[in-house]
Amino acid sequence: MTQFKSEFLNIMLERGFYNQCTNEEGFDNYLFECEKKGIPAIGYLGSDPTGDSLHVGHIVPLMMLRWFQKCGHKPIALVGGATARIGDPSGKDKLRPFLSAETLEYNIKGLKKSFANFLKFGDGKTDALMVDNWEWFENINYLSFLRDIGTYYSVNRMLTMDSVKSRLEREQPMSFLEFNYMLLQGYDFCELYKKHGCRAQIAGSDQWGNITSGTELGRRKYDVELFGFTSPIITDSAGKKMGKSEGNAIWINEDKLSSYAYYQYFRNLNDSEVGKCLRIYTDLPIDEIHRLEKLKDQEINEAKKILAYEATKICRGEKQAIAAQQTAVQTFEQGGTGNELPVLEKEILNGLSVLDAFVEIGFCSSKGEVRRLIKQNGIKINDKVINDENYIFNDKDIIDGQIKITQGKKKFGLIKQTA
Repeated sequence: MTQFKSEFLNIMLERGFYNQCTNEEGFDNYLFECEKKGIPAIGYLGSDPTGDSLHVGHIVPLMMLRWFQKCGHKPIALVGGATARIGDPSGKDKLRPFLSAETLEYNIKGLKKSFANFLKFGDGKTDALMVDNWEWFENINYLSFLRDIGTYYSVNRMLTMDSVKSRLEREQPMSFLEFNYMLLQGYDFCELYKKHGCRAQIAGSDQWGNITSGTELGRRKYDVELFGFTSPIITDSAGKKMGKSEGNAIWINEDKLSSYAYYQYFRNLNDSEVGKCLRIYTDLPIDEIHRLEKLKDQEINEAKKILAYEATKICRGEKQAIAAQQTAVQTFEQGGTGNELPVLEKEILNGLSVLDAFVEIGFCSSKGEVRRLIKQNGIKINDKVINDENYIFNDKDIIDGQIKITQGKKKFGLIKQTA
């Protein structure tokens, strides 16, 4: 395995984060010189506030930025208050819906929470900095932008970018608005360089075209070499992007998903994914990961528990990780009902249908899905299999003001009567 001079790139390589770099040797030298002199390199990760929380699929570049900081460098978390008004066309078949200023402001607050779970913010030389690109786009003059920035871009070159090329090959329309997106992201990179000395952008591999838009603009307009570094898109054993579970996103923010549900997502991953996810989603030393990924059969479950605990500790804090772990033990190993189980609160439990209950608590996306599970004996009430899709809860189901519900072997929840 190739060894780099810089600590950061060596970590990226051994943990499976390294996908592509605009200039591997140049980036390595830049990082090494900074590390040797005890001054931080500066790099950024951008996220458009199209939602109010990041999810597990976003964690890969976020963990890269976390390691960047742990290696003594300064991370910048850029939220796209401006670019979200256009929408990144990468991987999309149609124009994203436009969001109001109020929605964007709300979403930006949510993204700040997501970033704060993984990075240390503050005024120190390696503390993370949060920046909104609305700061420099709000009052920009369109003609000035075209003259000062547009002249450095070739339409011929832009048409070869994956975000554009793949859309056109699928014969999906692309608006001129979306076509401009890579110019805006390239401009972001150069503004961060001018304002903060930022010379690196970290992102997923789907952002490669947007990244090189910035590195080329930096070279042509400012005569500086900026660096782009990407991670692979992490998929599960079925080839699907990490972060989706039965159609439901595994959200980073606690107000979107309980810590227990977050813990269970990692606890329930396939055996073949344990080593990869220990490298990506935890801070565990690589020697310990080597030991854990060698475990077989029943012992692999212990590695999964460690993965779930360590991943939850980073995202939600140690207290929440311990609580989620204890709930899992009580629920799965002791036959109880832990305190962190998903809860659906209702004023009246008597008369509630089993179909409504499993949809409202978020276990199923539709009543049709509940019906299918009932036919497969996959639904339990107080540990008893329910075979009737028209089942209505009654007084006999209510034990100490609550009803325990189970989907399959891995999803447990409580329906509680509000006082």
